[in-house]
Formats: sequence, structure tokens, C-alpha cells
Amino acid sequence: MKKWLYKNGNSTLEFKTIEDFPTDTFGFVYKITNICDGRIYVGKKVLFNNLTKTLTKKEILEWRGPGRVPRKKKVQKESNWESYWGSNKQIKEDLKNMGEKCFTREILTLCRTKKQLTYYEVYWQMKLEVIAIDSYNDNIQGKFYRKDLE
Repeated sequence: MKKWLYKNGNSTLEFKTIEDFPTDTFGFVYKITNICDGRIYVGKKVLFNNLTKTLTKKEILEWRGPGRVPRKKKVQKESNWESYWGSNKQIKEDLKNMGEKCFTREILTLCRTKKQLTYYEVYWQMKLEVIAIDSYNDNIQGKFYRKDLE
């Protein structure tokens, strides 16, 4: 499994576990490069997912508190960031056919909030002109499409 690389000034950090990230990190913007043909994919990934779980019968019976007994609880779970290769179907297909040896994964920006994550994803997609070049990205935020530039 290829690790995530992050260039911080003159040094390159390798992220292997969640503990490698700064404690206030919400997610990151990344670039996956196909080194065999030069195509790139820019996206974002959160480090933790918020899930709503149904309480078990035991948890409901043990409930002590004012008001109604809740039926659900919010749970935070680590995302699949370590094994993540993007949501694009074409990149997944190329990964299956060519193997991980043809791809690199690079973290472009570490973000502390959801808004910051969305902003920097769009920032890097615009800066790298992903819909103007031959890349895996076919749109930016579902608003700007490659076909609109033709």
C-alpha cells in the first residue's frame, strides 16, 4: 500500500497512521498522479466520518436522564483515508489494470474545517487547471465541466 506524501517546505513527510497528522486536522486535499501517462486527479478526504447508530436494547434500558429515551447516537469513526484512491471511476479502473506502481499520492493541503477543505479543493483544481488539461477530474464542484470549455 502506497503511503500519503506531504511536502512541507524542504522536507517530505509520510503519513502512515492517524497519529501522524496534526491534532486539529479535519481532512486534506490530495493529488493522485498516474506516472505512466501523466494524468492527475485532485480531490479531498476527511479523516473522520460522523455516523448515526441505533441504540441497542441494553443501551436503551440503561438510559438514565431527563426526557425521552433516545433511539440513536452519534458516533465518530476513522475514515478509509489510508487505502483511499479517489472516487473517480476511471482512476479506479486504471488502478485495477495498471497497479499501484503507476500512481503516486500526494497531500497538497491539510485543513482544519469542512469549509477550508472545500475551498482548498476548488483552489487546487483551478490552480492546476484540471478541467482544461487531460486529467481524471471532469468537473469542479459539479458546476464547471470540461465540456463547457469546448
